[in-house]
Amino acid sequence: MGFFSKKTKPQTAAVSHDVTLGDGNTYTVAQVIDCIGDSCPRPQLMTKKTVGQIDIGQVVEVLVDNPSSMEALPPMCDEMSATHLETVKDARCWKVYIRKD
Repeated sequence: MGFFSKKTKPQTAAVSHDVTLGDGNTYTVAQVIDCIGDSCPRPQLMTKKTVGQIDIGQVVEVLVDNPSSMEALPPMCDEMSATHLETVKDARCWKVYIRKD
């Protein structure tokens, strides 16, 4: 697959599942953004677009396997009027949880 090839997997999926984070609170994930295999700036752009489309209070789960993308998402939350809830290391990726304010 080349750098400019079109992906066959959907980038975002509207789902509804609950996740309990380290603070003990349970949140309902409204959308999952699958950025596995993507590098900067695609995960940031997809996250910004999706957060702009959801309602206030909703949570997105961003799946990333690129360390620099994972580190870049939390600082972006202020400019998106959102809150970084937590980043969780999974077996194959990081799951970054962001709530729109």
